Amino acid sequence: MVKPPLPPGLAALNRLPTVPRIPIVPDPLRRVRIPRDLEAVTTIAAEADPEAAGVTRGNVDAIWRACTDWYRSGVHPALQVCVRRHGEVIIDRAIGHARGNGPRDRGDAEKVPATTDTPFCVYSTSKAITAFVVHKLCERGFLHLEDPVSEHIPGYERHGKRSITIGHVLAHKAGVPNLPREALDLEHINDREYLCEVLCDAKPTTLPGAQLAYHAVSGGFILGEIVHRVTGKDIRTVLAEEFLDPLGFRWTNYGVDPADVDAVALNYITGPRTVPPLSTLLSRALGSGLDDLVEITNDPRFLTGIVPSANTITTANELSRFFEVMRCGGEIDGVRVIEADTIRHALVERSHLEVDLSLGFPTRFSYGLMLGSRVLSLYGLDTQHAFGHLGFTNMLAWADPERAISVAVLNNGKPILYPEVHRFLGTMQRVTSEMPKVSEDERHL
Repeated sequence: MVKPPLPPGLAALNRLPTVPRIPIVPDPLRRVRIPRDLEAVTTIAAEADPEAAGVTRGNVDAIWRACTDWYRSGVHPALQVCVRRHGEVIIDRAIGHARGNGPRDRGDAEKVPATTDTPFCVYSTSKAITAFVVHKLCERGFLHLEDPVSEHIPGYERHGKRSITIGHVLAHKAGVPNLPREALDLEHINDREYLCEVLCDAKPTTLPGAQLAYHAVSGGFILGEIVHRVTGKDIRTVLAEEFLDPLGFRWTNYGVDPADVDAVALNYITGPRTVPPLSTLLSRALGSGLDDLVEITNDPRFLTGIVPSANTITTANELSRFFEVMRCGGEIDGVRVIEADTIRHALVERSHLEVDLSLGFPTRFSYGLMLGSRVLSLYGLDTQHAFGHLGFTNMLAWADPERAISVAVLNNGKPILYPEVHRFLGTMQRVTSEMPKVSEDERHL
């Protein structure tokens, strides 16, 4: 790819103090080696003049400085960022390596740069896309959020699950947050009969609607099976037909074609090792240990399968555009894929800063989306109208109608807690801080 001229201010980043090269020895923090020349591993796609989006070059440079400061923490071999404002792409950049620069990679390993065209697995950010597929089918009359799951999956009522509804699943209040490790057995990843038996045999831990407990894997499989049963098509096909094909998307579906597997950025375990009780909590929430999970999600069977809660493969540009569609009320570039009223209903709050029993921190959830708030928000302060979803780990995509922005931040390092984790949160806050609110007339939804 031919790199366009760097915008003013970017070259100055290379004059900042650099993180020393980390020798190839056992590293308790499992960091990657940061190149001395950041320009050499930075790709910039076509970007609009910030003035056209109502901001300044200084706003853009401040956001990118936050991104590069975060990259220097050494826990993400690559970062990919796209920011749209008023529909204009004002940041579309990638920095680092898609493959070959992980903590355990040899120094002489082939290093494959990450570009703005590199697709990433976005893990749980997939849940937002799955939610919109379900809401679209509600719009078309295929199902209703009040429908019991067992109405569509006979046998699901087993073990007292008869009253669990589709709405409960979307809101992470179905009471079945965990599935046995066999649910992610790659030998059965596309075996609907096997997965249905696992779902039906699950025993609830709480009454439906009673408590918020993040359904890391179970919810996606439940919703995916319902979509298949009411349409006669797998959720991958429905997503393509209803959203991706009309909008001309290249990626953003569940898994990829086998021929595209090698194009997907490789995920790496980074950061300090987790220990009990955190490791126990994560294993229970994710259905697998951290090391096993990352290994599973690099496997071609996972990358070509359908896991509605976790294996959407996309770029920051496309993911940002998907959320831009929702920010704009379901229509973009003259193509409508979902009604504005349907989106508004999808954003109805179902949990107001309840402490999530799986995640261990307070969140606001709608029917499938993580909502912002004035103070405790992944999207930064004063973002009570923002909506999006977090992905494992430090991946985030969202839209904020008050600021007319749609943002996606992707990466391929998988730390849990690390000394510079504040740089992740700080980057989201920087995006929000640099994007001023717009007038009521300029907002959508």
